[in-house]
Amino acid sequence: MAAEITMNGPIARLGRLTLERLDAMGDISVFALRTFSHCLRATVHKRDLERLIPQFHSIGTLSVPVIMVTGLFVGMVLAIQAIEQFRAAGLENRMGVIVSLSVVRELGPVLAGIMLAGRVGGALTAELGTMRVTEQIDALRSMGSDPIRVLVVPRFLACLLLTPVLTLYCNLVGVLGGWLISVPIFNVSNWAYWTYTELAVETWDIASGLFKSVFFGATIGMISCYKGFNCGQGAQGVGKACTESFVAGFVVILILDFFIALLLKGAYEAIWGFKMIF
Repeated sequence: MAAEITMNGPIARLGRLTLERLDAMGDISVFALRTFSHCLRATVHKRDLERLIPQFHSIGTLSVPVIMVTGLFVGMVLAIQAIEQFRAAGLENRMGVIVSLSVVRELGPVLAGIMLAGRVGGALTAELGTMRVTEQIDALRSMGSDPIRVLVVPRFLACLLLTPVLTLYCNLVGVLGGWLISVPIFNVSNWAYWTYTELAVETWDIASGLFKSVFFGATIGMISCYKGFNCGQGAQGVGKACTESFVAGFVVILILDFFIALLLKGAYEAIWGFKMIF
């Protein structure tokens, strides 16, 4: 009885949970290494490129409307929330500064990543999970093909390469959304909006957002493909994998955003020093 109580006690449960998490980390690390080992080859072989092009369409082209609508309304909300405070300080003509920097530095990459985690990540997980449940992945192995190379690499590369492009779309429409609220509705000077936006946004700001988006895209592609490859049986297993894929991608994106922002901030201040935005 004492041994049974000990095996079911809180320390034992904590130990089992820790071992399960370590085992999962090992599995996804091996999965990632196998994916990376095929990535370079996939960019030069004709057959691999033929698998990549359709993923560009489904992951990139079909995501543009969602990204643009999201970015537009985020820029509009930023302008609405900030205009009264800026007017009280006599800085309403500099609305473009707060909108553009907020969108380009932080909101654009993060929102693009989160939207892709929801739309693309769930779709990739469901697609690969269905292949696993219907034993299509096992059929590929039995024919001598590597499922990682055939199924995972094109989807991973499409997420990696297209997330920065979608981030640029989000940045552009976000700044335009701020303009739509600031200039026509709140009578901010059109010349001042675009002039101060141009002065405030540096190449570093755009590059840092794109740098983040590369990691966000890799995170979405890797997590969604891993969850799809390792989902449970039946419709319930696929549905659970899709939920886990979105939640894990969302959380990892926010964690990465914090650490990358901290790194980039330190690098900028070490090179150019503190920057005044007004």
